[in-house]
Amino acid sequence: MKAATRGGGAVAGRAPARPARSMVWLQGLACGALATLATPLAVLLGVLLLPGLCVLLLDRTPGRPVARTMLLCGAAASVSPAWQLWDHGLTMANSLDQLSDFLTLGLAWAATAAGWLLAEVTPVFVHLVLEGTSRRREAELRAARSRFEAEWGIPPADAEKPGA
Repeated sequence: MKAATRGGGAVAGRAPARPARSMVWLQGLACGALATLATPLAVLLGVLLLPGLCVLLLDRTPGRPVARTMLLCGAAASVSPAWQLWDHGLTMANSLDQLSDFLTLGLAWAATAAGWLLAEVTPVFVHLVLEGTSRRREAELRAARSRFEAEWGIPPADAEKPGA
């Protein structure tokens, strides 16, 4: 039975649902402000997070879990260089100096790669754990069933039925 609707399709007694609002424009505004007001910081973070940003553009999976994991790990490794840039002066020379340090760039990209590996290996590991758990539980249930069959004198369940 369907609920009665009024006017714009709202269910009786309820207000009409609001459309989901996109925050893309707000993210673009924040990115534009960062690029305009703190160009050296935007350049530094853009290069440090470059692998994750590339995957973000290429990933078509709903929710983009691989890209999000990579960006999160890369962002964690980018906090210290961004803090050092802010502390030593927000200039393009300091930003390029940070980027020329192999350890800084390597650490950020290695953290991004670790995020990729984590996103790819975790589902396989979880599947193996769940499969092992279900097989262990199946073995326990089969053992309990055979105990009950022996105790109660019931023929085994996998015995051939007469007339089949």
